Amino acid sequence: MNLEFKEITPDNIAEMMPYYTMRKNRTCDSVFLESFIWKEFYHVRYAVWEERALLWLMEEKGTYFSAMPLCREEDLPEAFKAIENYFNKVLGCPLTIHLADEYAVEYLKLPEENYVVQEQADARDYLYLGEALRKLPGKKLHKKKNRLNAFLREYEGRYEYRRLCCSDKDDVWKFLDRWRIQKGEDVEEHLDYEVRGIHDILRNCSDLAIRMGGIYIDDKLEAFSVGSFNPVENMAVIHIEKADPEIPGLYQAINQMFLIHEFPDAEWVNREDDLGIEGLRRAKMSYQPADFARKYLVAQKTEGRK
Repeated sequence: MNLEFKEITPDNIAEMMPYYTMRKNRTCDSVFLESFIWKEFYHVRYAVWEERALLWLMEEKGTYFSAMPLCREEDLPEAFKAIENYFNKVLGCPLTIHLADEYAVEYLKLPEENYVVQEQADARDYLYLGEALRKLPGKKLHKKKNRLNAFLREYEGRYEYRRLCCSDKDDVWKFLDRWRIQKGEDVEEHLDYEVRGIHDILRNCSDLAIRMGGIYIDDKLEAFSVGSFNPVENMAVIHIEKADPEIPGLYQAINQMFLIHEFPDAEWVNREDDLGIEGLRRAKMSYQPADFARKYLVAQKTEGRK
């Protein structure tokens, strides 16, 4: 199996990008930036297989796993078999795929005698209608709209939404330093990797297909968001959204303004998963998701290996 796995760097973005738009996929992993942000946390490496697919190799605590290949739908069975053969014959272990998208799982129809296929409930992405988040209509979103309007009244003349670019990286870094100090020492390990990923984005943002925006209050950045676009699904993916929690209504403001200014025509908005964190789950449910992008564990059974 002649697969050359490489680290994700700005130099190979052009090689990777075309594979992200080859088939339907409503998960946050359907856009390049998600792989870029978490490349250190999961030791993400990729290989191009026959110029038909991106195959993935990841590692956590000494255990190898993969993600579903990125390719055309009709190439999925062969691409899946290619990464399975690599795991079996080169790594000497059964194939495990985390966060497999629902479309791929349904298309492959893997035989249950050879594979465990199980939904990863805590990993499902929250999907919202773009117009609902931009306008906050109806009774169910009334509290969100009230908080937003209270912020607009309280800070009228003092706040400004700005589209962010590479030259604004110092403002974002200063904000992140303050935000990280607020979080204290007792935080999930992934948050530090997320901060490092954001720093990496800002160092390379001119090479990345991303959109960034922030809210300044009294000329100081107090909230910002980073997103990217999935053209196959007409879907905005919100990777990062951070705000000073001490300012009431600020999260509602950055949520709405970012979409209005950067994704005015996106039909769908993917706000990623809740990591199984109850507070995050309540916050995401409070925005009344229209659907979920479900993801699955695919694990090759030992007795099913050839």
